[in-house]
Amino acid sequence: MSRRPFTPKVITANHLLSGDVIYWSADSCWVNAHADAALFTQQDAAETQLSQANAQQNIAVGVMLADAVMGTNGPEPVHFREEFRATGPSNYFHGKQADTASAGA
Repeated sequence: MSRRPFTPKVITANHLLSGDVIYWSADSCWVNAHADAALFTQQDAAETQLSQANAQQNIAVGVMLADAVMGTNGPEPVHFREEFRATGPSNYFHGKQADTASAGA
């Protein structure tokens, strides 16, 4: 059985206390913006960093790898689910959605 080829990924989770979506950076710390996440193109590096991120259970829960591509301003989500998570809750304008709206105004 052949393995699927590795595709670029970011590490994402939810912040333990706030529930916000967070991302693992190249500096091995958690950041709030998807564009500030480290993009892993090698499976070994991704798995090593995933292990380090998983060890921070006092900060993050639900740590996982998510497909991404390099965009003009940093990594961008590939799938709708990750794009949706990156923009924050959809029930009303607050948090990341309000920040995005005011930046465009």
